[in-house]
Amino acid sequence: MPVVSALKWIKSSYSEASGNNCVEVAWTQTGVALRDSKRPADVIVIGRASLGALVGSLRSGSLGTGR
Repeated sequence: MPVVSALKWIKSSYSEASGNNCVEVAWTQTGVALRDSKRPADVIVIGRASLGALVGSLRSGSLGTGR
């Protein structure tokens, strides 16, 4: 896993103005790191292809509503 403090984190454009309630993303050599700005120590690193598949599924609605 990459050193979290060395990553350049980018906040979502959907963040609230204070920046305290958002998803952050950082590109790594092997994939993409994701974290919640409220819990920056908890990081998930996934491959770029897996992230693309997840985003595609969310956009298409194939994952359902979660209810």
